[in-house]
Amino acid sequence: MDEKGDGISMLAAIKENRCKRLRNWLWKLLAERFSIEQQWVQDHIANCPKCRGRIARLGRVDAALALLKAEPHSIDLLMRANTQAIGVLKHSLRETAKACKLRRARPESTILERYGKYKRPLFHAAACVAVAVLLKISTFSSAGKFRAGSQKAVEHYYASRAGEDIAGEVFRSHA
Repeated sequence: MDEKGDGISMLAAIKENRCKRLRNWLWKLLAERFSIEQQWVQDHIANCPKCRGRIARLGRVDAALALLKAEPHSIDLLMRANTQAIGVLKHSLRETAKACKLRRARPESTILERYGKYKRPLFHAAACVAVAVLLKISTFSSAGKFRAGSQKAVEHYYASRAGEDIAGEVFRSHA
């Protein structure tokens, strides 16, 4: 029974794949034949007022969609858009569980949208930390240079006052 069931599902998958390839081929063929770049299509649009109007409306829809993407909207925009879209469906489809879920859907905000208001304070804090670290590094670096320089000055003082052999013995034994 299992082998037969697997054979049927495999046959269905092969048929589906063949169907998908055929649809893709047809779509590509239609796109090449009826492309807006085709001269006969452009001539028709230039001479047909109905098609010119449809193309103009399509352009306005594209412009409106671009504006929607560019401007921030309230959080319930998705919910309102879904409610309007569901309103044009058949009554039996409007009352399904998926339709109810779509009516209540809200977009998920990205992490940048959620924490964007903290961006400036975080940058200020990071800058302060960077300055503090650089100050610490320069202080320790300067202290090391100061210590080495002062040790050489004291060694030179002892060498000039007490002699090279005593200064060398005092300072070289601790190094």
